[in-house]
Amino acid sequence: MNLKDIQSFAKKKGVSRKNLKKVELIRAIQTAEKNIPCFATNRVNVCGENNCLWLKDCIKANKN
Repeated sequence: MNLKDIQSFAKKKGVSRKNLKKVELIRAIQTAEKNIPCFATNRVNVCGENNCLWLKDCIKANKN
């Protein structure tokens, strides 16, 4: 998902998007949804959240 789409999604969730980078913004969304703010962390190797909206991007980000 590109940053513009993520910002739009964040707005719908009522998450402030001001000056946040992609990783920070996704983690803020995760927190707002009462989920673990784990995007782009090593947790992707053990999380088992196969229906996570961020999973594809998380796997990519974690490889970098």
